[in-house]
Amino acid sequence: MRMTFDDFLMRVQNRVAARRARTEEALNETSDRMHAIREYMRGLNPLVIATLPVIYSVFFAFVVLDLFVTLYMWICFPIYRIPMVRRREYVVVDRGRLPYLNPFQKLNCLYCGYGNGVLAYATEVAARTEAYWCPIKHEHRAEGRHQYYDDFMDYGDETDFDGRWSRSRYRITEGRDDTRPVNAKRRG
Repeated sequence: MRMTFDDFLMRVQNRVAARRARTEEALNETSDRMHAIREYMRGLNPLVIATLPVIYSVFFAFVVLDLFVTLYMWICFPIYRIPMVRRREYVVVDRGRLPYLNPFQKLNCLYCGYGNGVLAYATEVAARTEAYWCPIKHEHRAEGRHQYYDDFMDYGDETDFDGRWSRSRYRITEGRDDTRPVNAKRRG
């Protein structure tokens, strides 16, 4: 079946009209988004805007912390036989894909997800290190205790110190290490 020139022309006109409609829809969406961004920016306190360089400058500290904690873990944890911390379980940056956020909100969500994730990741690495090397509670109650802290020995309680330290190492290494710490103080 051959297409006539009129059929061809009609088909081209329909395609052009469909593209024009999609383009207009996209332009309207962009215009709406730009209007929302303008309204968002207009609603911000100028002092909040002035603090943005301070807030975002901490990003570099997060990156350096992320790098150093990861290197420390990769080098030391295999030697101590402590299981690796899965970084991806702590550093989650998924909120930037939410379609109802404007670009500034997406950037803020990505920043906060990364920053808080790196801090949580570093805390877990430090907690496992503390459980291995120094499983003793502080003399005074500390805020922000990690999941291993309640199993630590009480401050000043010397009862079976070496055995309890050994059991802490056994727990944190998931049974791979139960060595007793080298204790410089001789017990008599």
